[in-house]
Amino acid sequence: MRIYAIGDIHGQLDMLKAAHARIDADKERVGDHDARVLHLGDYVDRGPDSAGVIQYLMDGIDEGKPWRVIRGNHDRMFTRFVRHGIAHDDHIKSGKSWLHPALGGTSTLASYGVEAEDGAFEIAHMRAAKAVPEAHLDFIENAPLTYAWGDYLFVHAGIQPRLPVERQTEDDLIWIREGWLDYHGPLPFTVVHGHTALDEATHFGNRIDIDTGAGYGRPLTVLVIENSHEQIVTETGRAHLTHANPG
Repeated sequence: MRIYAIGDIHGQLDMLKAAHARIDADKERVGDHDARVLHLGDYVDRGPDSAGVIQYLMDGIDEGKPWRVIRGNHDRMFTRFVRHGIAHDDHIKSGKSWLHPALGGTSTLASYGVEAEDGAFEIAHMRAAKAVPEAHLDFIENAPLTYAWGDYLFVHAGIQPRLPVERQTEDDLIWIREGWLDYHGPLPFTVVHGHTALDEATHFGNRIDIDTGAGYGRPLTVLVIENSHEQIVTETGRAHLTHANPG
């Protein structure tokens, strides 16, 4: 009857553990220890411990905890660089590489003990390929792009609003903003997503954005959905979810 969702984590292991502590306290209060916890992607980049975040999630799932993960755009940039040395993505219009401080790839590699700098792609790739465990790459690459639950669809970035789920492309599911964030029409489900950081989690009528900028040191948000009612899970209990003014 309920599900929890955690926004973009971006290497913030301490914040992630604190988010799970809030969820555990909420589960204890309602007596539902089996409710699923969904993570909306972007496990790496910018924050101090991307490697720790991935290992923490892997360990919890291996222990049988009811956790689910989906893949984000930063996760794909990470695996592409480690696997193939691809440092650029066409969706970064500025042309910045994954190793640029704004994207945070150097922080991710540092969490694996790899020193890297923007522009020195070949040597960084060689070091990363040796340092990053295959299991971490497999974990990210095998993560699905969407998760459906009741009248909700969970995805990292969003969807092309006029296409059915089965026709959505990976690029749209992990990168989309244009044509999505400004779409206010009906959808066959409420989309819960991250990717676009806000000051606070917000319900826009047809979608709920729960990325609140943990990658920039801002809070990591937990959403709980129970009987089609959405709230934020805080350290002191549940709180109201902000609704955007339709005007």
